[in-house]
Amino acid sequence: MLTKDLSLVRCDFARQVVIPDRLRTGAHGHYLAIAERMLAIYREGTGSTRRDLHRRIQALFDGEVECPQRRIDAFCKLLDDEAEYATGSRRRAPALRRRVFRLAAGYHPLVTRADRLFEHCASDIRLKISQELARPWPEIEAELYADILEFHRLERFPGYVDGRALLSRYNVAQLQAALYSAVSLDLRITRDFQRILRGIRLSGLMHTIERTAPGVYQIRLDGPASVLRETRRYGISMARFLPILIACEGWRMCAQVETRSRRKLRLELSDADRLQSHLGPESKFDSGVEAAFAEKWGSDPRGGWTLEREGEFLHSGQKTFVPDFLFRHADGRVVFLEIVGFWTPEYIQSRQATHAIFAGFPILLAIPENHRHHFESCQEPSRAIIYRKSLQVASVMEALSRFDG
Repeated sequence: MLTKDLSLVRCDFARQVVIPDRLRTGAHGHYLAIAERMLAIYREGTGSTRRDLHRRIQALFDGEVECPQRRIDAFCKLLDDEAEYATGSRRRAPALRRRVFRLAAGYHPLVTRADRLFEHCASDIRLKISQELARPWPEIEAELYADILEFHRLERFPGYVDGRALLSRYNVAQLQAALYSAVSLDLRITRDFQRILRGIRLSGLMHTIERTAPGVYQIRLDGPASVLRETRRYGISMARFLPILIACEGWRMCAQVETRSRRKLRLELSDADRLQSHLGPESKFDSGVEAAFAEKWGSDPRGGWTLEREGEFLHSGQKTFVPDFLFRHADGRVVFLEIVGFWTPEYIQSRQATHAIFAGFPILLAIPENHRHHFESCQEPSRAIIYRKSLQVASVMEALSRFDG
């Protein structure tokens, strides 16, 4: 992510919104060629210092009169984040520097070409120092400033796939930087419940959930930031969550961002903005059993029941549960289906606790035959579907019939 000093935003006080810097195809179409050249500098820059690489990037923008310095510095930061630099021995560098300077001090001043007035050529003195230390000069030079960031030398640049990926990362990074000052964030989600909720938990964000309509949920992220004024720390957690959110579908967000003057402005975003996350989409199904069952069921209703993938989720305080499937009947009834998929003791214990919390909801639990004994204490026999290798439609239809009436 970018640091706060690299954030580039515009505040529209008339509309009460904050607008992070964003490079768009129309106004900034020529940036794609610049991005490719930036990547070429890093790909071909093995052995160059960080300072030299940054100077070359800066030179690319010499003709861009409307390009803020922060934008250039932000590109350098994003490129460095994907680069691997040789840091050498930071402890040995100061001692080596002192010794080299002492050896060179007796020949001061050093010049590129010796003459009658200045008789000590730098290349000759480097050779003498190299002989004194019994090390080749390139090796000495590489270690001389190993403790200083800008003199680290590039070893490898896995980098970005192409210039478009770099520009996409820049747009998302500027949004993340704007969220550093966020005190709350409201989400309206209609799809990808599991991934969004998982991202909220992994980012350490406290949240409250409200179901506003069938399959529509309002999630508010606030917590200690707004109470203890730890805005920056909590805002960073929101910023970490953003790439996960952008990789999902069916969401709209509105964050409250605090300016330096303590004014609150909105930062609005949705999946319709078509930002690209470097995380990419997740697989639609968590296991082959789920995928196979969805294929067998098909898209048409069976006995009045329609199958939906993560059509709703259950919540109780900070505890949430996203069943694998939802069956929605034509008369409005809803039944959830959870397919047990992993067999670690921690997973089983977690699932047992979850099912105990949500025992009052209409949940079917599909359990492999050789693991049925783990769930006997937390699942009513009438709501259990035991299967061997694959989950059969007939077995599920029989279980759904128990919810008739």
